[in-house]
Amino acid sequence: MSTYKEIAKRIAKIIVSPETAIGFVHGVLSVPQDLGYLAYGYLNTESRYNRDTERIRLIKAVRFGILQNESFINTIETILKKFNQYVPKNKRDNIYAKIGSSIVGRTVTNSIISKKIATSIAQRSTLMIALRGGIVGNTLLAGGMAERSIYTSQRLQRTEPKIYNALRPKNYDFLYFLVEPALHPFVEALRVRRTQGEAAFNQILELVEKEVNYGK
Repeated sequence: MSTYKEIAKRIAKIIVSPETAIGFVHGVLSVPQDLGYLAYGYLNTESRYNRDTERIRLIKAVRFGILQNESFINTIETILKKFNQYVPKNKRDNIYAKIGSSIVGRTVTNSIISKKIATSIAQRSTLMIALRGGIVGNTLLAGGMAERSIYTSQRLQRTEPKIYNALRPKNYDFLYFLVEPALHPFVEALRVRRTQGEAAFNQILELVEKEVNYGK
């Protein structure tokens, strides 16, 4: 697990400059990772039935438009909402004041950050997919990407069930692997709260506030 300071620095960076998410998602559509998950999926026969069931759910989700940009935005907003749920109002006002939260409010603030992160991810995704090229290659990688999406969703269910349960109703858990690099510090902070308590979580918030103010 990252140190409190590392978590706080990354949270502050995303809050102050959401567009920097492009740096965090670098390689999120990595060819080697896709191939690795595809190979692992073939070898992991023990959970094949469960993954086949999830793959059917994934296919239906794609068919009903889960890959639309709005879904990425909603996925990010859902995770940020879960994070903000545990941030005291005075801390929230101080932390988000950097982008005008004291005026526009928490909901609009989440939307601003989410849209900027989603745009960064969409731009990176378009670039990476264009570079891949080839029907056979894309089909193979799509299989690997599907495995990766499913495994990441299942890992999230085990490690952070509250976030998984918030994403699962609209199948946004399948998109988590795309936004995880950018939102990992928020999830890590929630993990600290769950495993180490409220005092530890508040310590991270104190550090976030200092990092945000330091950049003013």
